Amino acid sequence: MRNKQREPMIAAWISLVSNVFLTGIKIIIGFLFQSPSLIADGAHNAADVFASGISIGSMRVSNMPADDEHPYGHGKAEIIASGLVAITLLLVALLMIYHSVVSLFEPAIEAHFIALIAALVSLIWKQLLYIYTIRIGKEYQSKGLIATAYDHLSDVYASLAAVIGIGVAILGNHFHIPYTKYGDPIASIVVSVLILKVAIHMGKESIDILMERNVSEEKLDQYKKLILAIDEVKRIDRIRAREHGHYILVDVRVGIPGYLTVQEGHDVSREIKRVLMVHDSGIQEVLVHINPWYEVEEKEH
Repeated sequence: MRNKQREPMIAAWISLVSNVFLTGIKIIIGFLFQSPSLIADGAHNAADVFASGISIGSMRVSNMPADDEHPYGHGKAEIIASGLVAITLLLVALLMIYHSVVSLFEPAIEAHFIALIAALVSLIWKQLLYIYTIRIGKEYQSKGLIATAYDHLSDVYASLAAVIGIGVAILGNHFHIPYTKYGDPIASIVVSVLILKVAIHMGKESIDILMERNVSEEKLDQYKKLILAIDEVKRIDRIRAREHGHYILVDVRVGIPGYLTVQEGHDVSREIKRVLMVHDSGIQEVLVHINPWYEVEEKEH
């Protein structure tokens, strides 16, 4: 398990260090050149430092082995972290909207080319980070890292808003176009709404998993086909599967011929578990309940 989580942990640390670096650069340049959008983007990155720290902490906890108090493991630590990241993004987006609206009623500040370069560097770096972390997160089914990836994506939107806003303001100053100085806060409002959408999506997914919602019907259908392909399995009475952080727990009740011995029933259970875990590496535990099946009863139904 430790080797399996090594790469996600490296990705999480890269995200944390990058966020610390970008936060410092944006806030310093933002204050030096009086760029409201860059300062707001820097504040957004400061929230990302918090989110990355939560992600690393949750990944460490989620990889702890099961114990007497947590027999199903600690996988939901990543879901809690994902929910906290969603709340952080929600609050940051609302704060950005507030400051952007307020700045529309204040004298516009002249944009600087260096602020534009800083926002552009952030945009490119965050896009690369998103591509990297979402790939690793999905490959290792790490909810905490996927949440961090979506956080990077929201930063891409925020940096894009800063690039557009500062760029429009610079062009407006150069060509003396009225009201273009307010392009920065207007773009920030649009992007803040997009960040809100990402936060709501992440929050909903976290709530669904914490409430132990079934995995998708498509996955359940795949599991059913694999189980019914085993000769001794005559029917599936019930099947459930839920995500528990970066792994899945499956609970299935099957009917097998009633004349089979206890040992043969045990072997069928082991085969069901083996087949499912080979098919889906994300499955960590399969609980199989055996029910007796008789051909006479089947014909009567």
